Amino acid sequence: MRLQAVTLVVPDYDTGIAFFVGKLGFELIEDTPRGGGKRWVMVAPQGGETRLLLAEGKGERQRAAIGNQTGGRVGFFLETDDFDRDHAAFVERGVTFTEAPRREDYGTVAVFRDEFGNLWDLIQCR
Repeated sequence: MRLQAVTLVVPDYDTGIAFFVGKLGFELIEDTPRGGGKRWVMVAPQGGETRLLLAEGKGERQRAAIGNQTGGRVGFFLETDDFDRDHAAFVERGVTFTEAPRREDYGTVAVFRDEFGNLWDLIQCR
């Protein structure tokens, strides 16, 4: 088995695509209309196996989850093979880091916030 995808609630599909594809450099795997204004939007890091299904938040309950899908904890971990390259590219594209990069016994890491409020680790494991 493998984890194929994880749903991430976003304000709208196009804003989600703009952030993940435009700022993080993810691939747009699929963007298929499903009728009634719904779309099946899948993105993934270049060469990554696990995908994000971007879901447009509808209604009060779903909209409340935008940016707080893990209750304020780091909930997503983006592993890189070149921390310095990717950190610099993210900063150049306007990604907001909440801390300076730090070296830990498990690797180099820095927390960033996506445009919706979710916290991510950019990490290069040792």
